[in-house]
Order: sequence, then C-alpha cells, then structure tokens
Amino acid sequence: MHAAFVALLSAASTATPTPTPTPAVNPDLVTPGPWGFVAIAFLAVAVIVLVWDMMRRIRRARIRSEVDEELDAEEAAARQADDATRASRTDDEDIDPQR
Repeated sequence: MHAAFVALLSAASTATPTPTPTPAVNPDLVTPGPWGFVAIAFLAVAVIVLVWDMMRRIRRARIRSEVDEELDAEEAAARQADDATRASRTDDEDIDPQR
C-alpha cells in the first residue's frame, strides 16, 4: 500500500509542471529614483534633529528638577534652623508670670 502511494505521488509531481512567474512590470520604472533617496534622506535628518532636541529637553528638565530639590532641601534646613532658634529662645525666657 505504501509503495503504491509513493508511486502515485511521484507520478503526479512529474506530470504537473511548476509555473514560472512572468515579469509584468519593468524593474527600471519601479525603483524610487533620486527623489525617493532625497525623501528618505530628509526623513533621516529630521528624525536625527528631533531626537537631538528631545534629549536636550530631557536633560534640561532633569537638571531643573535636581536644582529644585536642592533648593527645597536648603529651604527646609533653613526652616529647621529657624524653628530651633525660636525653641531655644522660648526655653530661655521666663514663662512663669507669678515669679
């Protein structure tokens, strides 16, 4: 049974020819040409400029946030120092009015 099946398949594959595609379009007319190159080059330059500008803006925002954090830390330290001086003045004063 197996030999008959193999013989049938081999006879079927040799009987039908494989089709070959025929080119319907001239390959010289389908190429993008110089205008296609110019368009792709323009897009590449535009993407490079946009990425460069985005990186500059991200870097600037990161530096601004670091400076804001430093200023907030300095302000908090100044407030703590001011609160500490007020507390020490209150401790030094005589609070008991009956004395």
